Amino acid sequence: MTLDSPLGLLVLHAVRITGYADTPAVAHRYGLDAAETKEVLLDAQAYGWVQHTVAFGDTGGWSLTERGKAENERLLAAELARAGAADEVRDVYRAFLPLNALLLRACTDWQLRPADGDRLAVNDHSDPDWDARVLTELAGLDQALKPLTGRLESVLARFRGYDTRFTAALARARSGDAAWVDRTDVDSCHRVWFELHEDLLATLGLDRHGQP
Repeated sequence: MTLDSPLGLLVLHAVRITGYADTPAVAHRYGLDAAETKEVLLDAQAYGWVQHTVAFGDTGGWSLTERGKAENERLLAAELARAGAADEVRDVYRAFLPLNALLLRACTDWQLRPADGDRLAVNDHSDPDWDARVLTELAGLDQALKPLTGRLESVLARFRGYDTRFTAALARARSGDAAWVDRTDVDSCHRVWFELHEDLLATLGLDRHGQP
């Protein structure tokens, strides 16, 4: 049975996995009502769980405080226990790790293309065979991701969408828009994958710095 997450958890968790986002982006992450999301964020701010900062001009965004991170992890642990899904999520995480190494290598190859005398030469995307190889590797990861996200979705509804977002980003990249492989300001393959990795770590109460 799939467990649906409560609103308060989803709002805090959206801030956690996006890292820094304005109110509409936080609401969009899980398809939440923007007005309700804003109220939850303001309540969380009063508890010291989130902070709002202005980055450029009049634009600003939300981020978790250390207290907020601890609260998010408390809620996630309680949810995982209610769902009885700890073993399943851990098993998916173990299967995810070797795929994660392949994703990181593919993104590195998308950014760098070694040349004579410079193994860190920037990939200028002038070699179609090189880029095609990377896109083929990402296509393989796309297929490998689907059953893993299916298993996660079967126990926790908030894991829905990672596979379809990755597929959509890959389609944009294969149509010729290089940004959709690794840019962080669009819903690229790398960004979707990074969010899933963060989601798994947070759900299992693991520290990214101490994990692969």
